[in-house]
Amino acid sequence: MNGLFDGVSGDRLRKFILIIAGLLIAFLAVQVLAGLMGLRYIGAGIAPGNTISVSGYGEALAVPDIATFSFSVVSEKATVAAAQADATTKANATLAYLKGAGVDEKDIQTSDYSVNPQYDYVQKACVGGYCPGGEQVLRGYQVRQTTTVKVRDTEMAGDLLGGVGQKGATEVSGLQFTFDDPDQLEDEAREEAIADAKAKANELAKQLGVSVVRVVSFSESGSGMPMPYKVEAFGRGGADMAVAQSAPEISVGQNKVTSSVSVTYEIR
Repeated sequence: MNGLFDGVSGDRLRKFILIIAGLLIAFLAVQVLAGLMGLRYIGAGIAPGNTISVSGYGEALAVPDIATFSFSVVSEKATVAAAQADATTKANATLAYLKGAGVDEKDIQTSDYSVNPQYDYVQKACVGGYCPGGEQVLRGYQVRQTTTVKVRDTEMAGDLLGGVGQKGATEVSGLQFTFDDPDQLEDEAREEAIADAKAKANELAKQLGVSVVRVVSFSESGSGMPMPYKVEAFGRGGADMAVAQSAPEISVGQNKVTSSVSVTYEIR
């Protein structure tokens, strides 16, 4: 065996064996470390033998801090160019009004733009007892531009609804009050739901004469943010436009976020 490692060939063989041994040791160390990291605590990989499952409910209330609504300018003319020019004039007037009222440009977004032909159904005259039916005759073209607005000062919502109507909007709808960042309210509701579930688990464990060890599963459902206020502000043209001449009185109210959780605990 000593002759095996003699000379230049022996040195090379010895280095090769050392490299292989080093790689093997490194591989085993990585595997052991990965196994330890996968175990948060002793017994984590062992399925619990006895469990109890409880549910919890929580809710959080707050006054909304933003309002959103949409409005459309609609124009119908004999040609596409004429309808577009008229709609653009009305849209620019409403946008200028909103910016002048303090609405940030980033909170104003064009959400739809369409051009559609408009037809009239014309009945042809009957000749000799024969009625050939009618036909569609092109009346013109309708251009519709819809804009969605986010209002950060909710007290201004009513004034803005009336203002866009005076500047040329013929349809205003979809007023909703919500939160710019709902995460905090959702966290509060979830925290209350988990506390509710934990209290139920401790009480149940007390009645059963056992102890709660750890959480083995958790799920959440029913978390959401209902919109309690949604209104059609006014329709298009005619008598409805009288509504747009004055600011509607708007009640912001409160929004409620709910959370329902299901928690399974190991007991012993």
